[in-house]
Amino acid sequence: MPRELIDAGKIVNTHGVRGAVKIEPWTDTPEFLRAFSRLFIGGAEYEVQSASVLNTFVIATLSNVDTIEAAHLLRNKTVQIAKDDAPLDDGAVFVADIIGLDAIDDETGERFGEIADFLALPAHGVYVVKNDGKDDILIPAVPEFVREINIQGGFVRFRLIEGL
Repeated sequence: MPRELIDAGKIVNTHGVRGAVKIEPWTDTPEFLRAFSRLFIGGAEYEVQSASVLNTFVIATLSNVDTIEAAHLLRNKTVQIAKDDAPLDDGAVFVADIIGLDAIDDETGERFGEIADFLALPAHGVYVVKNDGKDDILIPAVPEFVREINIQGGFVRFRLIEGL
């Protein structure tokens, strides 16, 4: 079993009568999830025998799941991937790695909150920062505002503007 697993989707239904499952991906694209050769469901490892994208879903056939009854038992279960199996582009990070990091003002160097969530919106992502007892701050995930992401250092440095 790999050291660190990341939630990557949910099995929402069966597909066909031969045990395929329909997965709602929680990744940037269904193609990202489709590329994995193994998935983890309920603590068990499954080899992906085939996977394809259907609209916004991943249709997968998994090892030892060869009947509709076996696939039905996996409905509503969370699909996980091994973090070590995930190829990330330069500068890309997992949302799970940024939640809880300190939000730092790039100009002053002062901490102004903690990253509480990340919203994947159609135009671009948005960081939700708990502002130390004040209203949450929503910061667009674009280079003009996100100056540095330092997972090891435990912070994200933001350029703040009036009105945020």
